[in-house]
Amino acid sequence: MTDVPSASPVPPASPVPPASPVPPASPVPPPAPTSTDSAAAFPASPTQAVVLAGGQGSRLRPYTDDRPKPMVEIPGTGTPIIGHQLAWLAAEGVTDAVVSCGHLAEVLQEWLARARLPLRVTTVVEEEPLGRGGGLKYAARHLPHPDRPWYATNGDIWTRFSLREMAAFHAERGAVATLALARPRIPWGVVETNEFGQILDFIEAPPSPYLINAGVYVFGAEFTALLPDLGDHERTTFPRLARERRLAGFPLPQGAYWRAIDTAKDLTEAARELAAQNAS
Repeated sequence: MTDVPSASPVPPASPVPPASPVPPASPVPPPAPTSTDSAAAFPASPTQAVVLAGGQGSRLRPYTDDRPKPMVEIPGTGTPIIGHQLAWLAAEGVTDAVVSCGHLAEVLQEWLARARLPLRVTTVVEEEPLGRGGGLKYAARHLPHPDRPWYATNGDIWTRFSLREMAAFHAERGAVATLALARPRIPWGVVETNEFGQILDFIEAPPSPYLINAGVYVFGAEFTALLPDLGDHERTTFPRLARERRLAGFPLPQGAYWRAIDTAKDLTEAARELAAQNAS
């Protein structure tokens, strides 16, 4: 990883002709957006967020050979994943975002400096690997309002739902942290049988019976101090909060679009879903 200054403020920039083959930002929205309530409906909603964009994306090679995973473009949109995320955050009332960079950090920083951004962005790079929890804590320390709640999202998530509703859910339950929960489709066809072992039906890619962590979060101001300086918060902080009943789970609303972009197949599926949405 190339060392860069620990925090680099990136103000909204005027458009500059691209200096590399990385695609410029454009205001193309993700598919299947759901309605978003007005800011007045949820006045306590966070206005700051952390985007975790440091993963190497090894399963997305060769797309990630020359750019970090969040800079991979969804086919047909002309916009990288992080461009969609920042547009979504801004539409949900976020005015300041901290982007935690890692693999090929300079490529992402250069794109952010060139792009027309709908909010203020600061980038940070870990001087040494801190783990998922330590990296999140390091990025959170650069938020402009450490005494206020904040959102966080993984840099490979492409989604649309009301963050304001999620923030209201978080506040109503008095939670320290709230996880968005998705019900993904099983990637294989399944077989339904009866008690005699007779096959009744074949079901292609059914919804999973289990909810999963969707990679989008609402955190109270006190959450930052509970994160480890080094290590994985999902093995330490989250289990502790769960035992104390201070961790909440917000199921994504019916019909909300959500996809984690992990493989080339995910890119293909996302493009197909976008085409279907545009045709409807």
